[in-house]
Amino acid sequence: MKKILPSTNLNINVDKSIKKEFQRKAVHLSSLWVPSAIYFVPEVLLLPTLIIILCGNIALEYANFKRYRWARKSFGALFFRMLREKETARQNFQFTGSVYVLASAILCMCLFSKAVAVIAMTVMLISDSAAALIGRTFGKIKIYKKKTLEGTLAFFISALVINLLFIPIYPFRLASLLACAAATAVEVYEDKIGIDDNLSIPLTFSTVISLILW
Repeated sequence: MKKILPSTNLNINVDKSIKKEFQRKAVHLSSLWVPSAIYFVPEVLLLPTLIIILCGNIALEYANFKRYRWARKSFGALFFRMLREKETARQNFQFTGSVYVLASAILCMCLFSKAVAVIAMTVMLISDSAAALIGRTFGKIKIYKKKTLEGTLAFFISALVINLLFIPIYPFRLASLLACAAATAVEVYEDKIGIDDNLSIPLTFSTVISLILW
């Protein structure tokens, strides 16, 4: 009996870890309203709205970090259980992913065309989620630290599919393929780049697809 207990406990921890990742990515995917808004809402209205939301989000996260009661009841109660251990155990204030998602949307809107911004944000939200969920659930072949071949392929293939689906608003070119490859590399080597992938993925994708003309 003593030899069975550790194995049972390990399985429970793994199941909880996967369940938590699904919860986190569900919240991540709920931000798909952002690329939808970029496409359908006039920039003159959306840009200041996103800036206001970003500033409010930063203020709320800082208040939550400082453990102000009103902030803990809102932000903390809703999202604390979905944060990674490194996010809950940190001693210094750092932004969560939602801040980088909003910042990415604002920068993509300001620096690139509407179509590119929409595709870049969609790739970041969907492909990053696909990589995490497929990698956690089915990943067996490690290619870099905790990154798996299965998760990496899920990111790249889903990014390609997204680009193909957006052909009516932006043509699929070699640049699209290279942008997907660049975004995949950024996702895999996030720790070496040192920038949150919610920011680095859409900016890398947008830069590559915009600069390469073929």
